Amino acid sequence: MGKTNPGNFFEDFTVGQVIEHATPRTITEGDRALYGALYPTRFAIPSSAPFAASVGLSPAPVEELLAFHVAFGKTVPDVSLNAVANLGYAECRFHRPVVPGDTLSTRSEVIGLKQNSNGRTGVVYVRSTATNQRGEVALDWARWVMVHKRDQDAPAPETVVPDLAKVVDPADLVLPEGLDFTGYDVAAAGEPHRLGDYEVGEKIDHVDGVTLTDAEHMMATRLWQNTAKVHFDVQARPDGRRLVYGGHVISLARALSFNGLANAQLVAAINGGSHAAPAYAGDTIHAWSEVLDVAETSAPGVGALRLRLVATKGRDESMTLRGDDGKYADGVLLDLDLWALVPR
Repeated sequence: MGKTNPGNFFEDFTVGQVIEHATPRTITEGDRALYGALYPTRFAIPSSAPFAASVGLSPAPVEELLAFHVAFGKTVPDVSLNAVANLGYAECRFHRPVVPGDTLSTRSEVIGLKQNSNGRTGVVYVRSTATNQRGEVALDWARWVMVHKRDQDAPAPETVVPDLAKVVDPADLVLPEGLDFTGYDVAAAGEPHRLGDYEVGEKIDHVDGVTLTDAEHMMATRLWQNTAKVHFDVQARPDGRRLVYGGHVISLARALSFNGLANAQLVAAINGGSHAAPAYAGDTIHAWSEVLDVAETSAPGVGALRLRLVATKGRDESMTLRGDDGKYADGVLLDLDLWALVPR
């Protein structure tokens, strides 16, 4: 019995603790194909090797979120195997494109702890870094997750809540080496809209919807080697329902955003994110976006859009994020703030 891993509980974490996660994961073209089978993604750079080469990226990178899911999955057995729910993200930056053949390894540092008032759970804050086989940082991010306590009588740790930036400064965005949108082919990409066609405050209804199924969300979660019990085991939650991995909802919303944001080709950073409500098989996911900011970059022909990407259960044509009480509106599942690179 002592050889198996029951996962860490809240009282097992200490601020400053560093965890080296098993196991390294090599990205393949098969991952790209499965990602496209699971999510209705059509962005030109990860879809077309010639298009990617035409903007200075060869070989063609995989979707940034594919790399995020793989890197995130490494952290689950050590950080969130005994989680109630993943709560949010901050300060996520993609440092370099991930291509087939790259092997990602992840390490995390505990940067905060806060026991909940019920005494049964607590929030663990970690900063995770994924590196490739050359030791280069591919991406890093902070997240916080609610984790069960093993022993309700275990003393609460000193509360430490990290001060996390609400927005990655556009000057701190890491642009892929060689990226050049001056010869960008809008016809091949699917839409004509460039940086100047978007205005701060504009909202875009992405129209299409995808209904969640247990088979697909569990296959996706296994693909990322995410072992969190709540996604697979009907006995892991009191209601007997499998909770859909939040990253699955993120990727669906990102893929759906193609309709209206086809030229938001690369995700450069995730400023923050909240899973406002749980999602389950049978829910139909829709998405809308709001333009929060517009920025120039140093790369030729490349601009940046700061977008709020919202996933909802069912379509909300009013695109309402919060009610008069300041709480998330009914049906809001995901509130994700990100920077995307677009042609100027």
